[in-house]
Amino acid sequence: MKVAVVGATGLVGTKMLQVLEERNFPVTELIPVASAKSVGKMVQFKGKAYQVVDADTAIMARPALALFSAGGGTSLALAPRFAEVGTTVVDNSSAWRMDPTKKLVVPEINADVLTPNDKIIANPNCSTIQMVMVLNPLHKAYRVKRVVVSTYQSVTGTGAKAVQQLMDERAGRPAAKVYPYQIDLNVIPQIDVFLENGYTKEEMKMVNETKKIMRDDTIRVTATTVRIPVVGGHSESVNIEFEHDFDLDTVRQLLAQTPGVVVQDNPAEALYPMPLCAHEKDEVFVGRIRRDESQPKSLNLWIVADNLRKGAATNAVQIAEYLYRQGWLQ
Repeated sequence: MKVAVVGATGLVGTKMLQVLEERNFPVTELIPVASAKSVGKMVQFKGKAYQVVDADTAIMARPALALFSAGGGTSLALAPRFAEVGTTVVDNSSAWRMDPTKKLVVPEINADVLTPNDKIIANPNCSTIQMVMVLNPLHKAYRVKRVVVSTYQSVTGTGAKAVQQLMDERAGRPAAKVYPYQIDLNVIPQIDVFLENGYTKEEMKMVNETKKIMRDDTIRVTATTVRIPVVGGHSESVNIEFEHDFDLDTVRQLLAQTPGVVVQDNPAEALYPMPLCAHEKDEVFVGRIRRDESQPKSLNLWIVADNLRKGAATNAVQIAEYLYRQGWLQ
């Protein structure tokens, strides 16, 4: 199968290549695509070197699949052009997520919405993915009424230049600023731009995408998203109010039985999820599971995942694997 990776030299694109190789996705010809300044560079895949090409060259090759991680503007411009030649696009940007004609997919939750005619498929926001992986089994059991989430997000979510800013600041070197402030030894309560309602775009992504993925517009979500000086792994403090009451042991059992979710919840042994432990893993980790004693039928928990893997690259490849299993990719 011909597979294009658009944005192949970026953090997520590089991770997509790694995940495709790890999961032995049936790539017979790789077409790495990047911006003009990266054309001609070489990327490694399964022990072979591949030359980065421009989008026009990739489109002429008519790949069966194109995994996109090159920003919203690039996706809006290029995804339809790939789709026109019969390529199925799985896009990691926010460009198509809330388009009513496009599917927004976490395979463990709603792969069943996909059809052979879906040529542009949206990969959700990294913070949304890890949250809905935990919310979904609980929603089925107890019906989620309201979610209050605060995120603690890695600099890798911004890209390689943000990682460099953190490392330069930590080493005491002059740093090119991707963020408006120093990130080392600091916390920045802004991810993406502010909107008229006082929330950021990142916060509203979590609100709107959760409803679309879980197919329930009655779920109320409010979010505060925060950037912290961590490399690799987003964390979330999540408070959930349900329609029906729950038993904590049953909650733990439900989550432990959910594919892709790992329960790490033993306070007596200081066992709880941390970015350090989620790094380079595909699972979503959940712990600090406890009843909210201030509000009936409410639960507090802590969710961590590697934002470059399940939050981005792995989820995209899992979508592709589903399409392949259905016989829709050739």
